[in-house]
Amino acid sequence: MKRGLLKTTAYVLTAMLAFGTLSMTAEASGNGSVLPSGGIGVKISGGSKLEDISTSTLIPVESMLEVSYWDAHTTFPETKSADEYEDMVVAKVNSYATVRSMPNGRSEILGKIYRDNVATLISQENGWCYITSGSVTGYVNADYLLMGEDAQEKIAEVGTRIATVEAQSLLIRKEADAEAEVIGVVPEAEELLVLEEEEDWIKVDTEEGYGWVSAEFVDLTTRFEYAESKEEETIRLAKEAEERRKARAAASTTKKNTTPVNYTIGEGSEMGVAVIEYALQFVGNPYVYGGTSLTEGADCSGFVLSVYANFGVELPHSSAADRNQGYAVKGLENAQPGDLICYSGHVALYMGNGQIVHASNERTGIKVSEADYRKILAIRRIF
Repeated sequence: MKRGLLKTTAYVLTAMLAFGTLSMTAEASGNGSVLPSGGIGVKISGGSKLEDISTSTLIPVESMLEVSYWDAHTTFPETKSADEYEDMVVAKVNSYATVRSMPNGRSEILGKIYRDNVATLISQENGWCYITSGSVTGYVNADYLLMGEDAQEKIAEVGTRIATVEAQSLLIRKEADAEAEVIGVVPEAEELLVLEEEEDWIKVDTEEGYGWVSAEFVDLTTRFEYAESKEEETIRLAKEAEERRKARAAASTTKKNTTPVNYTIGEGSEMGVAVIEYALQFVGNPYVYGGTSLTEGADCSGFVLSVYANFGVELPHSSAADRNQGYAVKGLENAQPGDLICYSGHVALYMGNGQIVHASNERTGIKVSEADYRKILAIRRIF
């Protein structure tokens, strides 16, 4: 495992709650205790059955090439020094700037570089920068890029420091000490936002609150977002449109829930409202790590999975993977009932009026909360 020391502040994030096979695993924080790994790799398909699912016809919802979602090509090794960022530039636009084949505004558009995307500067000529970003190499008007010292300052802001868990089960502790109180446990492959780094301990953001994990059992990386090629954008938009069509088709055959609820649901699509009406029936039921039962207990992604399964839609049992389902919604002000609200290591369902319903933790179970109680990393719409 590669590790580096870089003092950081809380950047932006994406975090993953990925579950493996349920098993007993040694706690990977150095004290030798044993805990169950909360992992159940559940995939609901035709013939599968949950007591709370009213249909066995499930369709997968998965999105590709969302520009705000991390993929393998969006990771810079944490071993890069500050000097190695000297040739990097950052997009300073409200939405996006076009990447062109030649240094003029009339040439072919090769792709788009979005706000705060990073690129490597190859050369400059006549007010244009020749850059490479992700799979896109071409010219961008220099007016739309931060360069030099300005870019160096921005790099620290737009880069996201992530700790990926490399042990099967890893304890989150209240303090940076192997004897400190345990406030939670995370499974292998979970990605957590790094808040601070010490030689042996990493401070991270979790649903249970800020805590510390052993640096020995995580891999540290700094991640950035890159430009999207014209071809990638076309594929992404077509796939998102097809996902919406399939989700609506599946939901149209599902009997809608009409049980009155004692909560206020915001305005939105008929199916989105129906999702929330159904989800709110289970408020007060328990949180169970790795669970998918709406009555006996579910974790955050298990709750979302089982609610949407009632409407014929298959979602993964992973809060990180949920961040790539459906299509992106920009900003909480544009969210509608039924949207997935994604946080660091957590996912919830938006109710409207600034509220969410979610399987929070073992202390509170399934409950209603304010949507902005933590930093929102992504919002995804299924219908």
